[in-house]
Amino acid sequence: MEGTGTQFRVVITDQVFPDVDIERQLIEAAGGELVVARDRDDALRLVEDADALLTTYMPIDADLMKKMRRVKIIARYGIGVDNIDVAAARSAGIAVTNVPDYCVEEVATHTVALMLALVRKIPQSNEIVRSGGWGVRQLGELQRFSKLTVGVIGFGRIAQRVAVAVEALGARMLIHDPYLSSAPGGRPLVSLQELFQGSNIVTVHCPLTPETRGLVNENVLRLMPPASYLVNTSRGPIVDTSAVTSALARGHLAGAALDVLEQEPPDLAALVGVPNLVLTPHSAFLSTDSVRESQRKATTQVLKALQGQPLDYSVG
Repeated sequence: MEGTGTQFRVVITDQVFPDVDIERQLIEAAGGELVVARDRDDALRLVEDADALLTTYMPIDADLMKKMRRVKIIARYGIGVDNIDVAAARSAGIAVTNVPDYCVEEVATHTVALMLALVRKIPQSNEIVRSGGWGVRQLGELQRFSKLTVGVIGFGRIAQRVAVAVEALGARMLIHDPYLSSAPGGRPLVSLQELFQGSNIVTVHCPLTPETRGLVNENVLRLMPPASYLVNTSRGPIVDTSAVTSALARGHLAGAALDVLEQEPPDLAALVGVPNLVLTPHSAFLSTDSVRESQRKATTQVLKALQGQPLDYSVG
């Protein structure tokens, strides 16, 4: 870059991790400059002179891309790229990458933990003891996990790891994934309707697209057997939250666990008093190792793009 002594500039549009030491070390070692935007307005200004962007949540649409005079790549730290207009980027000749394999273990583990918390009524048990109670009478009936059928919507890396853990505990699997002609391991591949009709637990692992937005709604939840469970560690807008709270309130769902919501953070007023609802703060991805892996891999894609090397995680 003229007058700076660096060859290129990389802008982080929205810093969400504790530090950017990994990014800075890699970029500066390659002769570049790393700039972290202070806020959205700062990011809008900085993208005009950037050669590459690292981003997490900031929406990047076609209008914003028109301001990018030199950007060659938009690298997202996470898996989904629903905050980026991939088609507009393609038209502008800008590469888009993600990191699809950085938190597979964490999200799969979180998913199974939420399933077991629901089925074993761990939150309710905790509340009984903390309120001075003891014994199992207040818990009501509990189901044996190995007698249950788990339905998985989307069968990528994370879902396949969930399946291994669930099957190790003895549960049966049903898979719905319109992009598969057969499910790995000979697992039953079914329609969405068949999955909801035949599953005691449904867990969501598909990307957010126009086709999957609102996919889990009142109509499909009504297909589930009584006293069933729902888990979502994928993307919030795939699940209609109001349909879930309604199903919980009328007792059709025995429990739901949501790590992601349509609105984040949520409107707590709409969730107060909803029975058997377990919430975690979009934390399924989180571990020290997964964060560092995401930072390293996303930055590596930036460097490869700027150096004309093949990308590992090209999107679109």
